[in-house]
Amino acid sequence: MEQTNRVEEFYKKLRINLEEQHNFPENYLYKFILINDSERLAEIYRIFDGLEYSITTNESSNAKYISCSISCFVLDADHVIRLYKEVAKIDGVIMLSILMKTIV
Repeated sequence: MEQTNRVEEFYKKLRINLEEQHNFPENYLYKFILINDSERLAEIYRIFDGLEYSITTNESSNAKYISCSISCFVLDADHVIRLYKEVAKIDGVIMLSILMKTIV
Protein backbone atom coordinates (compact mmCIF):
# COMPACT_ATOMS: atom_id res chain seq x y z
CA MET A 1 0.00 0.00 0.00
CA GLU A 2 2.81 2.42 0.87
CA GLN A 3 4.50 1.69 -2.47
CA THR A 4 1.24 2.48 -4.30
CA ASN A 5 0.96 5.82 -2.48
CA ARG A 6 4.57 6.71 -3.35
CA VAL A 7 3.99 5.90 -7.01
CA GLU A 8 0.80 7.99 -7.09
CA GLU A 9 2.59 10.88 -5.38
CA PHE A 10 5.47 10.58 -7.83
CA TYR A 11 3.17 10.86 -10.86
CA LYS A 12 1.25 13.73 -9.25
CA LYS A 13 4.51 15.68 -8.84
CA LEU A 14 5.62 14.74 -12.33
CA ARG A 15 2.34 16.09 -13.79
CA ILE A 16 2.84 19.41 -11.99
CA ASN A 17 6.44 19.71 -13.22
CA LEU A 18 5.49 18.78 -16.77
CA GLU A 19 2.75 21.40 -16.86
CA GLU A 20 5.11 24.06 -15.47
CA GLN A 21 8.02 23.31 -17.78
CA HIS A 22 6.38 22.36 -21.09
CA ASN A 23 4.06 23.95 -23.63
CA PHE A 24 1.85 21.10 -24.78
CA PRO A 25 1.17 19.80 -27.35
CA GLU A 26 4.82 19.22 -28.28
CA ASN A 27 7.52 16.63 -28.85
CA TYR A 28 8.64 15.08 -25.56
CA LEU A 29 11.89 13.17 -25.14
CA TYR A 30 11.68 9.84 -23.32
CA LYS A 31 14.88 8.06 -22.28
CA PHE A 32 15.13 4.45 -21.19
CA ILE A 33 17.87 1.97 -20.36
CA LEU A 34 17.15 -1.72 -20.68
CA ILE A 35 18.89 -5.05 -20.83
CA ASN A 36 19.91 -5.80 -24.41
CA ASP A 37 16.86 -7.91 -25.21
CA SER A 38 15.04 -7.54 -28.52
CA GLU A 39 11.75 -8.62 -26.94
CA ARG A 40 11.84 -5.82 -24.35
CA LEU A 41 12.73 -3.30 -27.04
CA ALA A 42 9.84 -4.58 -29.16
CA GLU A 43 7.49 -4.04 -26.20
CA ILE A 44 8.58 -0.41 -26.04
CA TYR A 45 8.01 -0.05 -29.80
CA ARG A 46 4.48 -1.44 -29.37
CA ILE A 47 3.66 1.18 -26.73
CA PHE A 48 4.57 4.00 -29.11
CA ASP A 49 3.02 2.32 -32.16
CA GLY A 50 0.51 4.55 -33.86
CA LEU A 51 2.08 7.72 -32.46
CA GLU A 52 4.32 10.22 -34.21
CA TYR A 53 7.80 9.41 -32.88
CA SER A 54 11.46 8.95 -33.73
CA ILE A 55 13.76 6.57 -31.89
CA THR A 56 17.49 6.26 -31.34
CA THR A 57 19.14 3.27 -29.68
CA ASN A 58 22.72 2.63 -28.61
CA GLU A 59 24.34 -0.45 -27.12
CA SER A 60 26.60 -0.13 -24.10
CA SER A 61 30.29 -0.86 -24.66
CA ASN A 62 29.88 -4.43 -23.42
CA ALA A 63 26.56 -4.83 -25.32
CA LYS A 64 24.76 -5.78 -22.12
CA TYR A 65 22.42 -2.74 -22.15
CA ILE A 66 20.64 -0.56 -24.66
CA SER A 67 19.86 3.11 -24.23
CA CYS A 68 16.71 4.14 -26.01
CA SER A 69 15.68 7.75 -26.71
CA ILE A 70 12.24 8.40 -28.13
CA SER A 71 11.01 11.79 -29.24
CA CYS A 72 7.24 11.54 -29.34
CA PHE A 73 4.50 14.06 -30.09
CA VAL A 74 2.26 14.25 -27.01
CA LEU A 75 -0.87 16.24 -26.33
CA ASP A 76 -0.48 17.03 -22.64
CA ALA A 77 1.10 15.98 -19.34
CA ASP A 78 -1.43 13.16 -18.93
CA HIS A 79 -0.37 11.74 -22.28
CA VAL A 80 3.30 11.78 -21.18
CA ILE A 81 2.41 10.00 -17.95
CA ARG A 82 0.22 7.37 -19.64
CA LEU A 83 3.16 6.37 -21.84
CA TYR A 84 5.55 6.27 -18.87
CA LYS A 85 3.11 4.04 -16.99
CA GLU A 86 2.89 1.63 -19.92
CA VAL A 87 6.67 1.39 -20.19
CA ALA A 88 6.90 0.92 -16.40
CA LYS A 89 5.05 -2.40 -16.85
CA ILE A 90 8.02 -3.81 -18.77
CA ASP A 91 10.36 -5.65 -16.42
CA GLY A 92 13.95 -4.41 -16.38
CA VAL A 93 13.43 -0.98 -17.97
CA ILE A 94 14.90 2.08 -16.26
CA MET A 95 13.14 5.34 -17.09
CA LEU A 96 15.27 8.48 -17.16
CA SER A 97 14.16 12.09 -17.12
CA ILE A 98 15.55 15.35 -15.83
CA LEU A 99 12.11 16.01 -14.35
CA MET A 100 12.05 12.63 -12.66
CA LYS A 101 15.39 13.30 -10.99
CA THR A 102 14.03 16.49 -9.47
CA ILE A 103 10.95 14.92 -7.93
CA VAL A 104 12.15 11.53 -6.71
